[in-house]
Amino acid sequence: MFKILKRSKISRARLGLIATSRGRIETPFFTPDATFGQIKCLGLRDLADLGLECLVVNTLHLFLRPGKNIIARAGGLNNYTGWRRPILSDSGGYQVFSLIHRNKSSASPGRAPDKSGSGGRITDLAAIFRSPLGGSRIKLTPEQSISLQFNLGAQMMVCLDDCPPNDYDEAKLEAAVRRTILWAKRCRRQYDKEIKSRGFKNKRPLLFAVIQGGNNLALREFCAGELKKIGFDGFGFGARHIDERGNFLSQALEKTAGQIPENKLRFGLGIGQPRDIIRSVKMGWDMFDCVIPTREGRHGRLFLGKRISNFKFQISNNHPENFYETINITNAKFAKDFSPINEASRLPELKRHSKAYLNYLFKIKEPLALRLASLNNLEFYIKLLGEIRGLIKKNKF
Repeated sequence: MFKILKRSKISRARLGLIATSRGRIETPFFTPDATFGQIKCLGLRDLADLGLECLVVNTLHLFLRPGKNIIARAGGLNNYTGWRRPILSDSGGYQVFSLIHRNKSSASPGRAPDKSGSGGRITDLAAIFRSPLGGSRIKLTPEQSISLQFNLGAQMMVCLDDCPPNDYDEAKLEAAVRRTILWAKRCRRQYDKEIKSRGFKNKRPLLFAVIQGGNNLALREFCAGELKKIGFDGFGFGARHIDERGNFLSQALEKTAGQIPENKLRFGLGIGQPRDIIRSVKMGWDMFDCVIPTREGRHGRLFLGKRISNFKFQISNNHPENFYETINITNAKFAKDFSPINEASRLPELKRHSKAYLNYLFKIKEPLALRLASLNNLEFYIKLLGEIRGLIKKNKF
C-alpha cells in the first residue's frame, strides 16, 4: 500500500509510493481541500490539466448534504462527482474543534448544546453539536464516521479524533488525548468490520489515526505510542501546526514525525504555507492538505514561483524563503501590467492572459478571475512538490 523508494542522505525527507484502487500517488505530495466534493471554481478538465493526483473531502459536510443516501445511490463519491483519481476523506474531527472547542458557551464538558444552534459537547460516546446549516442536533460517533467514509468510497480515511486548541491547559489536553485513543480503537474495530462485510480483498482503503497533544511533547509521544499499538497505515499531526501567534511548531512536528514508524505514512494535516511544507518534508512528513492555495486565489493573492533548484531550504528560518513571491493582483499597480499572469505556466490561459486583465476581472467580479487565480496557485503547489521530489532523488534536499 505504501512503499519507501528513497531516503535523503542530508535530511529525513523520503520518496514514497502509495498504491490505491484509484491509482498511485508519489510522495511527498500536496492535495487541495475539496470540502464538499469539488474544488471551488474548477472543473474536472481543469484538475486533469493540472495533473492533480488526489482530493481531500470532508465527511461531515457531505453527510449534511447531499447526504449519504444520494452518494450511495450514485455508487460512491467518485461516481457522483466524476473524479477518477484517489479521494482522501477527513473524518469531521476538525469540525468538532470549530463548532465545540472554539465556542465559549460550551466550555463545560457536561453542558448540552445551547438553543441558539452553536456549541455542543463531547463525550466518550460521541461528539454532539448543532448543524451549521439548519441547527438540527447531530451526534457523530467514531463508528458512524468510519461507516460514512466507506459509503463515500474513499481510498484513504481518517479516524475521528478529539481536536482541541493547542493552548488548552494540560488537563484538557490529556482528556482529548485519552478520548482520541479511545475513538481510534473504535474506529479500527469498525474499519475491520466494514472490510469484512464489504468483501475487500485487494487494495483496501488506507486508515489514518491522528496524534493529538497540543504543544505538549510528552502527551504527543504518549498518544503516538498508544496509536501505534492499535495499528494504522499512517498517522497525522493533529490540531494546528502553528501557535496562537502564527509561529511554526517546529519541535512538536519534528518530534512527532520521529515517533511514527518509518514504514508508515506521515500526514501533515492542514499544513499549507510553502515554507512550512518545505520544513515538514525535511522532517519526514509525506502528505499535506490545505485550503490556502484556492482560498487565497479567490481573494486575489497569487503564488508565483522562481527556480526552486537554486534555493537553500533552512528549516530554522522563520522568514519567507526566496523561491517564490506572492502578489495581490487586485492592487491598482497591476491594472496596467500587461505581462502574463504566469509566463512559466504549462496552462495556456495563464500564459495568454495578462495581469492587467486578471486585475480587471476581479474588479468587475467576473467568476473567471477566481478560476484563473485558483489554477495559478494549484499549479504552483503541484510544481513545488514535484521539484522537491526531484531534489530528494538527487540527494539535494
